[in-house]
Amino acid sequence: MFKPFELFIGLRYVRSKRRNHFISFVSLSSILGVTLGVTALIAVLSVMNGFEKEVQERTLEMMSHATLMERNNELSDWRRVVQILESHPGVAGAAPYAQLEGMLSRKDKMSGVLIRGIVPELESKVSELDVRMITGRIGALTAGTYGIIIGKELADKLGVAAGDRLILLLSGRIPERRPFTVAGIFKTGMNEFDNNLAIIHMTDALQLTRQEGPDGVSIKMIDAMQAPAISREAAFRLNGQYGVIDWTQRNRNFFFALKTQKLVMFVILSLIIAVAAFNIIATLVMVVVDKQADIAILKTQGATPRSIMKIFIVQGIIIGLIGMILGDILGIWLAHHIDSIIGMVESTFTIKVLPCDVYMICDFPTDIHWADVALISLVAFLLCLTATIYPAWRAATTQPAETLRYE
Repeated sequence: MFKPFELFIGLRYVRSKRRNHFISFVSLSSILGVTLGVTALIAVLSVMNGFEKEVQERTLEMMSHATLMERNNELSDWRRVVQILESHPGVAGAAPYAQLEGMLSRKDKMSGVLIRGIVPELESKVSELDVRMITGRIGALTAGTYGIIIGKELADKLGVAAGDRLILLLSGRIPERRPFTVAGIFKTGMNEFDNNLAIIHMTDALQLTRQEGPDGVSIKMIDAMQAPAISREAAFRLNGQYGVIDWTQRNRNFFFALKTQKLVMFVILSLIIAVAAFNIIATLVMVVVDKQADIAILKTQGATPRSIMKIFIVQGIIIGLIGMILGDILGIWLAHHIDSIIGMVESTFTIKVLPCDVYMICDFPTDIHWADVALISLVAFLLCLTATIYPAWRAATTQPAETLRYE
């Protein structure tokens, strides 16, 4: 595309010392602007990808990939349902559950919770709750003993530890008030679970709600990404008498909001690169004015307007490429070290950027998607290339006679 002399002169103009130092300053600011924009985009999108991945993984650790429920009634024969579900080759395990809402209190402290009744010996098939236990184990829950497992944040809020007694309050026609003993404490790192979820034995939950069977069956897939298709195939084996909802439906609005935020951040931070591209326009316009005599001489020696345009396009591309490459390097480095950098800032200024009692995740996980890095680099390059068109056209329209008259 570029002949040797066009590329040679374009590179020479990039390296040459400016008679006007302001042009050099604007060139440097253009490079720094592109670098800053690319760095910010890679770091921010990597953090957002990390948040999305972390939320998804932690959610699927504590919640099933899909839930099967009998229409308008509790499951009366859940053992047969579990057996049929587990016969599907894509299903890793299934376990029943009962769910209710209530209030946990201790002395003058009280907190609303979601109560989940489980069968301890089956729960490990569908969740990673046992792995997240920091005190006790889910096997300590036995029917009739009214033991309860709560999250770390909830335990701190109520001021309880393993072995302490709590009062569970349930609303209804006849309000229920039942003492429970803390059998264990878990920690997932997500405020939604650690502050709002409590686990009891399913038999105790059914006795509190006066139900004969569980509310549904939790299903875990071998591949969570195949949950929508496999859950419906498994439910079809039960002759369509059960409804099924998978994790993508249950969390659709949340993950859609994350993707929307990611798109908005990409557009907003791309404006940094666009501003740097405007600087490239200013740089090249001033270079064109500075090199009027050179352009006129090249034209008198036979250089075509297209060749002149290519010379200045080369210069703009070089500025953009330097900024893009530096931005890629710094952005990837920052994405890999942002958690330690934030930790250093927090320890220096004794602040917490993401308080655990407010946010679902209180650290900064990152997940670099190389497709995102490639897209950011491409956008930066195209913006820089576009910025060269007008100054290059101005250079190509230079009239040699008019220019050399005053030289």
